[in-house]
Amino acid sequence: MRRQIALAGTLCVALLIGTGAFAQVTPNPDNPNDVVSDALTPPPYGEPINLETAKKVAAAAIAETTKRNWNAFCVAVVSPSGDLVYFEKQDNCQYASIGISQHKARTAARYRRATLVFETLIGKGHYFSYLTTLDDVVASRGGNLLVVGGKVIGAIGVSGGSGSQDDVVSLAGQAALK
Repeated sequence: MRRQIALAGTLCVALLIGTGAFAQVTPNPDNPNDVVSDALTPPPYGEPINLETAKKVAAAAIAETTKRNWNAFCVAVVSPSGDLVYFEKQDNCQYASIGISQHKARTAARYRRATLVFETLIGKGHYFSYLTTLDDVVASRGGNLLVVGGKVIGAIGVSGGSGSQDDVVSLAGQAALK
């Protein structure tokens, strides 16, 4: 019995000493994610956008589509938590864009960055493939923050056209707050 206890003790000590080597991964100088930034200053959340302001943002986005003679968009405006505040769908918008526009807005609000940021980073290669594992991320342009007084009050998400068209419409809605 003593022999078994001694053997088990030796095995435990060997495992404890040996696993430390696995925990230490040397930084890869090629991986930009291994650089630790000295600052972290995301924009703070503010009071959630109200319905009147959300309608104003959506109206500006729809006005941009009208100006460009586009009639195939969905526009979603969400609060900082990503919850839907206002939604507008043009008659010719594809059904898939209903959910996509809301998802883009939710991603922008919850992560406090435009969805274009995710699209750009994923395009930079395998060091950013982890982004696809994050919860509720859409890496497609068209989701932008709504900021008033330096604080995030919500986000707008647009879907229905190409990514560039979605972004143009989304930015027009965002500009309504300036």
